[in-house]
Amino acid sequence: MDDTSQDRPGVNAPNDGGTEKVPAFRKVERHFWRRMSRGLLVIIPLLVTILILRYLVVILENLIRPVTTLILEIPYIGHIPASTPIAWLIAVSGILVFLYVLGWIVTGERGQRSVKVALNSVLDRIPVVGKIYTVANQATEAISTPMSSQYSRVVFLDWPREGVRAMGLVTGQYYVPNEDRVMLTIYIATVPNPTSGMLAIIPEDEVVETDISVEDAMKIIFSGGIVLPDMMQVGDQVAFAHRDRQLDRVSPEEEIVRSK
Repeated sequence: MDDTSQDRPGVNAPNDGGTEKVPAFRKVERHFWRRMSRGLLVIIPLLVTILILRYLVVILENLIRPVTTLILEIPYIGHIPASTPIAWLIAVSGILVFLYVLGWIVTGERGQRSVKVALNSVLDRIPVVGKIYTVANQATEAISTPMSSQYSRVVFLDWPREGVRAMGLVTGQYYVPNEDRVMLTIYIATVPNPTSGMLAIIPEDEVVETDISVEDAMKIIFSGGIVLPDMMQVGDQVAFAHRDRQLDRVSPEEEIVRSK
């Protein structure tokens, strides 16, 4: 072996440990971008909330401003000191009173039906406005209706095949006299858009009951499984529930053999 090979140009000595040494400025850059990205992820929800609130404030201001303009045009109102704040106070108070009275009218089933019939009979005659009102009305009802009234509970079921566990929202149930069992209608929402999904009809004894609330289930769907409740992160309650259900299906003879 030629000992002079170590002195030749272009021949590098082997690196200890076989790993490439990262320059110091690269470490600083990675550290900086990592911390900045985490800070950005924290502040993004706050920025979105501020933008939405600002947009709502602008809309309310555009709605209230014509009312305040009419109030200020009343004789002798404009000469009162601090007339503009007073006009805004009167306009906001009047709108709140109007909304309260309207809510009191539509609280009862008869009043709500009468208002809907009156609005539909007028707006449906306008080609474009009628379609827009129908879509907006359906979206408003979907948002305002509590989730607990739409879905009764959250269950796990084998879907779309056995061995694959899916989370479903129970929307109803009915009894089958011929088979002497209860069938559940279960809505399996699509991630991350719960407005679309599949509808399954499963016997009640083939689903796994959970303690997950409907609100937590919606968080799981919207986040694609990133946000999980504490019980699913641990997994003990669901696992034990599934194990207990499996043990209930075992015959007494098999249970004796297992105990041995």
